[in-house]
Amino acid sequence: MSGPAYHNGNGPLGEGDGLPRVPNQRDQSGSPLPVREPQAPAGPPRPVPPPPVPETAPPTRLPLYDHGTLKSLLGAWALAVCSRDESLAVEVHLTDCAACAEEALRLRDAVGLLHREESLDLDPLLRARVLEGCLGRRPARIPVPEWAGPYDAEAARLDALLRDLGDSYWHEPVDLRWYDGAPVTRKVTVGEVITHLTTVDGLVAVALDVPDTDRKGGLDLPLDPMRRTEALWAAQRAAAEESGAGADLRDVWRGQSHTLLRTVSFAGGGAARIGVDYGSFALPLRDAFVDRAFECWIHAWDIAEAVAYPYDPPSPRNMNRMIDLAARMLPAAIAHRRRDGLADSAGRLADAGSPGRSLLLEIEGAGGGRWYLPLDSPGAVASREHAVAHVVLDGVEFCQLAAGHLEPERIAFGQEGDRDVIRDVLYATASLSRL
Repeated sequence: MSGPAYHNGNGPLGEGDGLPRVPNQRDQSGSPLPVREPQAPAGPPRPVPPPPVPETAPPTRLPLYDHGTLKSLLGAWALAVCSRDESLAVEVHLTDCAACAEEALRLRDAVGLLHREESLDLDPLLRARVLEGCLGRRPARIPVPEWAGPYDAEAARLDALLRDLGDSYWHEPVDLRWYDGAPVTRKVTVGEVITHLTTVDGLVAVALDVPDTDRKGGLDLPLDPMRRTEALWAAQRAAAEESGAGADLRDVWRGQSHTLLRTVSFAGGGAARIGVDYGSFALPLRDAFVDRAFECWIHAWDIAEAVAYPYDPPSPRNMNRMIDLAARMLPAAIAHRRRDGLADSAGRLADAGSPGRSLLLEIEGAGGGRWYLPLDSPGAVASREHAVAHVVLDGVEFCQLAAGHLEPERIAFGQEGDRDVIRDVLYATASLSRL
């Protein structure tokens, strides 16, 4: 019995062996065509092996600690010095043991008290930055003169330092240093430093016809800053040793500085030329305010150094004004040393307004610059063409030299030219210092 044949493209399939029957086919020339080999029938699909199962790490087993051991670890856990396994074991135990959890909370609070408390005082420069931003948007109707700005900033920084230290530091010893032919050191207290600043600021108050705080106690003090300070120290030494006197002296000094700034702000531009008498010399008011700013910074530095407190130099703009004042005072200081026979270089006659020998003073760093100093006469004209020496100094070190905190022989500087002239300038810079 024959069944139907199915066509698979190669010929009919028979019932016999299931192999295809391919008829003889010939081409046009009568030659038989090549017979293609039959393809093996497709078998059932091969099974896909399952993906490999990743091996899982065995669960971490915490070391077994008894209750006493875990309780003894609470202190180390609160300080965060336990090992990883110990920390995990303690934290698991705290979820089950209320007594240990309460003890751990107390220990964590105690650890928080061990950290040094940060100062909550504002940055002393914040006031200047806020004022600058405000004045940039809306100028003040009565602004502080630009030449009084350094004193305003340095008095605020010193006030912030005193507030941060508190009254417990008021009797700490401080070394006041200056140069008078040789290094001089005077050991005083923090309170006496503020008293010194108050009484010398009083010279500016006298020039402005402002009530002098020193005269409120019936004292008639001399104009010379050193003698004036010695007299006030003698009169107030007992008060400075009393408990709480530090805060009172600070309030007196700060109140006077506010009064001086407010007075010059209302006085107008003509006040800058008012003379301030220092006894042996005088300064115009605009320079006297820069001088007071310089002394505020130097003595604040003295206090900070005595109590190991960090204290930064003034801003570059304010330091430039201080350096400029010292550079302008140097020709007179050089002439004074020459009159006293202390100069090493030979002097030459030079009329006021005529060119003379000059020295180029170059100050590096923040607030630096270049100044040509006349050497033969304070009134001579200094110029590059007549320069006989060149000195290079760091800005902070130059200020320390002018304050008598560095000796001329021990300061690092660059030099070129007449060494005798350079030596005279360095010693004249140190001679600007005073108590």
